[in-house]
Amino acid sequence: MIGLHFQLNLLLILFFGIIYVIVTLFSSFLGITSFSFYIILAVFIMLIQYLLGPKIVEWSMRVKYVGKQEARLLYESVENLAKKARIPMPKVGISETQIPNAFAFGRSIKDGRVCVTRGILNLLNKDELSAVLGHELSHLKNRDVLFITFLSVIPLILYRIAFHLLFFGSFSRRRESQGYTALIGIAALLFYFITNLLVLYASRIREYFADKGSIELGNSPSHLATALYKLVYGSARLPRQNLRELEGLKAFFLNDVSRARTEIRELSQLDLDRSGTIDPYELKELKKKKVILKAPDRLMELLSTHPNMLKRIQHLSLYQKG
Repeated sequence: MIGLHFQLNLLLILFFGIIYVIVTLFSSFLGITSFSFYIILAVFIMLIQYLLGPKIVEWSMRVKYVGKQEARLLYESVENLAKKARIPMPKVGISETQIPNAFAFGRSIKDGRVCVTRGILNLLNKDELSAVLGHELSHLKNRDVLFITFLSVIPLILYRIAFHLLFFGSFSRRRESQGYTALIGIAALLFYFITNLLVLYASRIREYFADKGSIELGNSPSHLATALYKLVYGSARLPRQNLRELEGLKAFFLNDVSRARTEIRELSQLDLDRSGTIDPYELKELKKKKVILKAPDRLMELLSTHPNMLKRIQHLSLYQKG
């Protein structure tokens, strides 16, 4: 995990370096007033997202919050894990969708919500579900939602600057000024793509941390690996239309559901005894192998909020004892 901490710190240094360059360039060419407008706009949009985000997720996922009487096993699992994680008890919800998955969101740790879909409740056993819930509670404990939201402000600012300069900057009277404006707009667009890739990279690192957090809460690596395997398999069986309906929310999920059909072919090779699970022995065998991704898989991972599933499960093998 030292490697992941190093990568995350390096990413943050790079991000603030980019911000410094952006402020310097745009302050010189546009003046601090113009740049401040985009800062204020981004902060305003982020504030709206912060205030309305949870309600939008609840509405989009058709979440119904439950108590101990309505879903005893689910509620008690979250309750026990929250005590181990030493965080306030989050709200527990069930989403009435057959896509097997789980997600956590909220404005803060005190406002945390952990939800599972109806599909995952019909797919996982008690230990596998606990491993999934441990992952989601770790996201809350690590303040991942706020972390990624904060980083996402930078691409948002750059996109608005590029859009404004490339589509509205051409009305400048001086031809020389038009050239500078277009150049700055192209630079902003380039920085937008770069910082967006960095946000996706940060999101993938946070997934690794949440996996580690689930293990630290007492869950077995093989149970989490099996849960991930089953989630991919369950998503791959569903019609594509079902997956498209929740395309905009997949960043909240435990895995990238849109890649399930591709990932299931890779993961099926890990299930040596064809039992539908990844047991400790199979996880230890994976630890010995070297995972090399093909170019299309590397590209897909680069553009995704989640790590490649084969790499992710192999990372879990590092925590498998024996």
